[in-house]
Amino acid sequence: MKTFTYTIKDENGIHARPAGLLVKFAQGLHSTVNITLNGKTADSKRLFSVMSLNAKQNDTVTFQVEGKDELADCTALKAFCQSNL
Repeated sequence: MKTFTYTIKDENGIHARPAGLLVKFAQGLHSTVNITLNGKTADSKRLFSVMSLNAKQNDTVTFQVEGKDELADCTALKAFCQSNL
């Protein structure tokens, strides 16, 4: 399992639009990706799960990537976050 943390830069946090982009991106990955914020974990491939975290700007979330392509998926996910969140 690979993990990394990311601090949300978007002034609106992970609201509907970026959450939708994240879910669509995660669904294209071969690995399982979970996001944790304040002890609450969400499945990144499910929109309502991601939105239930209620992540705001400057919140630091932890991504957990697990699967046969976890290294490549983790790298791609980091790049996605830097561009979109």
